[in-house]
Amino acid sequence: MTVKFFETLALETKFRSFDSELSLKDGAEICGYASLFGAPDQGGDVVQRGAYSGSLARLADAGRGVKMLWQHDPAQPIGVWDEVREDARGLLVKGRLLLEVQAAREAHVLLQAGAIDGLSIGYRTLRAEKAASGQRTLHEIELWEVSLVTFPMLPQARAHAAPADDEADLARTLADTFRTAREMLA
Repeated sequence: MTVKFFETLALETKFRSFDSELSLKDGAEICGYASLFGAPDQGGDVVQRGAYSGSLARLADAGRGVKMLWQHDPAQPIGVWDEVREDARGLLVKGRLLLEVQAAREAHVLLQAGAIDGLSIGYRTLRAEKAASGQRTLHEIELWEVSLVTFPMLPQARAHAAPADDEADLARTLADTFRTAREMLA
C-alpha cells in the first residue's frame, strides 16, 4: 500500500463559535474553548478527552507553544496563547492579541463588533477510528495552531470569560464535570 507524503501530513482544521460568551479582557486578552470533547462537529468528527495531552506535553518539552493565527494563515500570526490546556469540557485557550500587528488590530475591532466569533484548530490526526455511520472519533491529535476565524465548525461549543482567580476556575471546572456526567447518564 502506497501512502502519499502530503496525505499523511495534511493540516486539518476545526472551528468553534465564541457566540455571546467571547471575552475580550484588558483590551486584547481573549479566552475560550477551541474544542469540546464528545461534541460532533459539522464534519462528523468527535474529539475525545485526552486527545491533545500528548501534543501539549511534547510542545512544552520542546519549549514551544501553540500558535495564534488569523484565519489559519501561517503568514499572519496575531497574538500568543498564554495557556492551552484540556479540562473536563474541552480545549481551553487563553491569550493576547498583539495590537502592534496590523491583522491583530483588525481582528480586535472585528471581535469587539461581533463580526468575528469563532475559534478553529489546525492539527494533524495521529490516531482515530471511523464508524460505519461516517463519524470519526479522534483519540490523538497533534495540535499546531488555534486561529480566530469567521465560520466555526463546532457551533454548539461555548467560550467563557477568563476566571478571576483559582477558586472561580475550580468552580467552573466542577460545574463542567457535573454537566458532562449528567449528559452521559441521560
